[in-house]
Amino acid sequence: MPYIAIKAYPKDEATQKAAIERINQVILEIWGCPQEAVTISLESVDPADWNEKVYKQEIEPNLEKMRILSGKKKY
Repeated sequence: MPYIAIKAYPKDEATQKAAIERINQVILEIWGCPQEAVTISLESVDPADWNEKVYKQEIEPNLEKMRILSGKKKY
């Protein structure tokens, strides 16, 4: 714990690493867990596939779990 799964439009390797490192640091600082407890995955999804592969399959069925949806805070 925690496990963070990121799905996003493709970005270059440097951008991906920078984002993952920043997320990792925030989890360590705020969640208060050791590095060994953190797992982060990143899957690049082509913009043309986003609606079918991500929105309809993962976001739409879990709307009640979304903490930020389309930029709007739900908490």
